[in-house]
Amino acid sequence: RLQKHGILGERTIVVHAVHVDAREIELLADSRTWVTHQPRSNMNNGVGISDVESMMRAGVRVCLGNDGFSNAMWEEWKTAYLVHKVWQRDPRRMPGDKIVEMAIDNNGALAGMFFPEAPIGMIKPGAYADLMMVDYYPTTPLTEGNLPWHILFGFHSSMVTTTIVAGRLLMRDRQLLTLDEKEISARAQELVPDVWERYQSFVPDD
Repeated sequence: RLQKHGILGERTIVVHAVHVDAREIELLADSRTWVTHQPRSNMNNGVGISDVESMMRAGVRVCLGNDGFSNAMWEEWKTAYLVHKVWQRDPRRMPGDKIVEMAIDNNGALAGMFFPEAPIGMIKPGAYADLMMVDYYPTTPLTEGNLPWHILFGFHSSMVTTTIVAGRLLMRDRQLLTLDEKEISARAQELVPDVWERYQSFVPDD
């Protein structure tokens, strides 16, 4: 139906894509449509697991997202790495390099379509200076080849000490420089009761 109405294409993002068959995967690949994989959200909602490995083999450009579940993207890496092994009952499924392909290569390429002024997702002259510093002391050798597995098994968000976006320093030594975290939290607590009450008004009684 999306193909019939001209919706699929290289500037279209299909989110989740949990229930797609072989023909639909072919349509996604042929139309150069993007797909985003949100494994923790899918697990939380009990809707199933997207067959992203089949999509990637077919040439579909699959990215890794979080659907607002949380901002801890390394946890999304870990979940994507593990859940496909459980789903397929095969420890060889969804290797670390495929996680990198989704989370770094494809995410960067997708972002670059909408922010084309400079390269994204890479470190080189002329690229956006989007960087983070991580307080990580590996107990085994760290190389370019095994970096994905260090991230999967060793990294967590509390290790991030400094973030830089487009050359602008946003956090230094775990202190936010452009936002007042306490003020934001206090304001959120003021607003949440009303939001929750409105939500409850839409929930049918059992």
